[in-house]
Amino acid sequence: MAEVSVAIVLLAAGMATRMGKSGAHKLLAEFDGIPLVRRSAITATDSGAMSVTVVVGHRQKDIREALTGLPLTIIENPDYASGMASSLRAGFTGLQASGAQGILVMLADMPGISSDDLNHLIQAFSETGGSAIIRAVSQGKRGNPVILPRALNDAISRLEGDVGARHLIETSGLQVIDVEIGDAAHLDVDTPEAIVAAGGIIVV
Repeated sequence: MAEVSVAIVLLAAGMATRMGKSGAHKLLAEFDGIPLVRRSAITATDSGAMSVTVVVGHRQKDIREALTGLPLTIIENPDYASGMASSLRAGFTGLQASGAQGILVMLADMPGISSDDLNHLIQAFSETGGSAIIRAVSQGKRGNPVILPRALNDAISRLEGDVGARHLIETSGLQVIDVEIGDAAHLDVDTPEAIVAAGGIIVV
């Protein structure tokens, strides 16, 4: 079977509102001495995806600096404060992603995701010929990342507000294939407590 092309869109534009009043940004927290957003981006670029596009918004100067030197494309989402839908739209219309048969939507605040996890998802997508939605799960519970086929591009362009891929998955009518990747599918670090519990160091 011919390889099916998958591009990664890494969402890194959010406001990090649950980090409290410290001014710290969860994506700049360090894991093994590396800012989380850079760690996530390296995981993406080390996978078998054809390209990686990072969508930035909140504190984008700091995020861009953390990504210096990596083989990826950075797209600004000026409407990042309106919610996740605007970042999905920005990523899907990016030049790097537009030619792919599937878009792997990856959240930048998930430190447990590995390149192998991403490759398992990409392989599952290839085995469907690029026609199905692929969703990471942990013990059967739906999680992230997900791969959305090109057939959903128009539906994504119509998303608004703080609506993510889950809404599309539930309403698309397409086959959904779940791929077990373990606890990493649910481990996101939205709060200072979650960062510390996951082994991270908060940088203010």
